[in-house]
Amino acid sequence: MAFNKFTDAATAVGLIKDGDTVALVGGGGGLVEASCLFAAVEKRFLETGHPRDLTVVHALGIGDRKTRGMNCFAHEGMVKRVIGGHWVWSPRMQALARENKIEAYVLPGGVTMQLFREIGAGRPGLFTHVGLGTFVDPRIEGGRMNSRAKDDLVEVVEIDGRELLRYRTFPVNIAVIRGSFADAHGNISLDQEAANLDIYAAALAAHNSGGKVIAQVRTAVDVGVLPARSVRVPGAIVDAVVVDPTQSITYDVVHDPTLSGEIKGPLPPAPEPPFSVRQVIARRAADELYDGAVLNYGFGIPDGVAKLVAARGHLDRYYQTIEHGTYGGALLDGTLFGFARNATAMIDGPSQFDFYSGGGLDIAFLGFGEIDASGNVNVSKLAGTTVGPGGFIDIAQNARKVVFCGTFDTKGTELELGGGRLRIARNGDVCKLVKQVEQITFSGAISRRRGQEVVYVTERAVFRLSDDGLVLTEVAPGIDVRRDVLERLEFAPQVPRDPALINPAHFNP
Repeated sequence: MAFNKFTDAATAVGLIKDGDTVALVGGGGGLVEASCLFAAVEKRFLETGHPRDLTVVHALGIGDRKTRGMNCFAHEGMVKRVIGGHWVWSPRMQALARENKIEAYVLPGGVTMQLFREIGAGRPGLFTHVGLGTFVDPRIEGGRMNSRAKDDLVEVVEIDGRELLRYRTFPVNIAVIRGSFADAHGNISLDQEAANLDIYAAALAAHNSGGKVIAQVRTAVDVGVLPARSVRVPGAIVDAVVVDPTQSITYDVVHDPTLSGEIKGPLPPAPEPPFSVRQVIARRAADELYDGAVLNYGFGIPDGVAKLVAARGHLDRYYQTIEHGTYGGALLDGTLFGFARNATAMIDGPSQFDFYSGGGLDIAFLGFGEIDASGNVNVSKLAGTTVGPGGFIDIAQNARKVVFCGTFDTKGTELELGGGRLRIARNGDVCKLVKQVEQITFSGAISRRRGQEVVYVTERAVFRLSDDGLVLTEVAPGIDVRRDVLERLEFAPQVPRDPALINPAHFNP
């Protein structure tokens, strides 16, 4: 038999029919995003009105907060339902969800990746403890993010006396994936990509559902050129391949072999992060580190801990991981969060989440939007806007120790740092330590049941989770505990007679 699966983008996306369920892969910043194909789908819809009424499923955030990624699908009528792990990179899709123009659901990022694998394997669902007690638990919200979302995507089951969640499977009609190289038979190599993510799992789900797999690559090669070890998606499950010679490893970087793991290269000197309140929080959070720990850093303030580790020359003292499937190296931040330079290993995303789900992480440094009296944390829905947790639930629920990092309040806060002290010049208008969080992304009750160590670090106070709720354990030097902390909370934490002082050195430039 002779195969030639190369085709143009318009023909490839013509395989997508009205009403299809489409699996997308990506990780923000352009990470393994099939940008050419996304744009072709959008162009077809704007010109013809098709495909329409799609169900789009993605595990992590995809886009640039403007026009790319999930923003290409954010057109009224084009998408009927979105099941997304993280939505921040697509303000357009967030708006459609907020305005009830689509059915909006959120599932944990790792769960979504693993669910693709279960769909591909023909199993009856993903059975896991991940999500218990959070907003994806059907006894709370079932992952529904607006009033148009009415279906039950998850149910509670009991197996051998153990309470679990069953995430229901569904057919996947189309998977849109990306690789680096492909041959005419459809064999796909990821050798010049910065992560594997759930590329194979999504492709498997579509193929074994009787659907189609559409791949974008940068370079076409002759049949037989790709070493078997380089092929991550075999041609047997690929239906169409589109070559985009302008494809780049990130939105802004055409290619960097130290990001793709092809070579090790010299690292630029890691600068000490600029002195700020974020730096103060990161310094205190870093006090929780210990040699040999397996770590994960969340987006935002927590990646300041990663910067400190690099600046101190301590990369070799810990095992750093990213949920995308990457180990080691120097972690990038901002729009390139999820990329690592000089990584030591890259595995598939579903396997990485297996590691997390089983308790492989020693410490997770994660952000927070809100914290409440029960120790619950919200990062997934803020002021009515769908944010999504990405891999937050999978990670936070299973790490042996969780260190939440964030500012005490926000919007208009004015702080004076220096001299080993903190002074509050103006409190923020928005309190982040509230009586009850808007949405439960991390469950204090489930955490206590699992025996986790949980620390909540802000610039003016540190709390720990106990059987009776939050305990104030440390305060910043220079503040008045009652005026600057207790009277600014919406609940009353436990307070020992003399809370310890946060290390004054953290407040010096």
